[in-house]
Amino acid sequence: MPKIKTHRGAAKRFKKTANGKIKGSHAFKSHILGKKSPKRKRNLRKASVLSKPDTHRIMRLIP
Repeated sequence: MPKIKTHRGAAKRFKKTANGKIKGSHAFKSHILGKKSPKRKRNLRKASVLSKPDTHRIMRLIP
């Protein structure tokens, strides 16, 4: 059985936590920032933990 290859695009965007959860960055932070409040933009900077269905999808890409 060959080794499972890591999806390099996913590896650059997501990281695994010590508990096995997947951590990633928020969406909606790249452009059209003028209408978003400073509080909203500040909260988008923080990393987010992915939902359960998304975690299962990304787990297959990052063994």
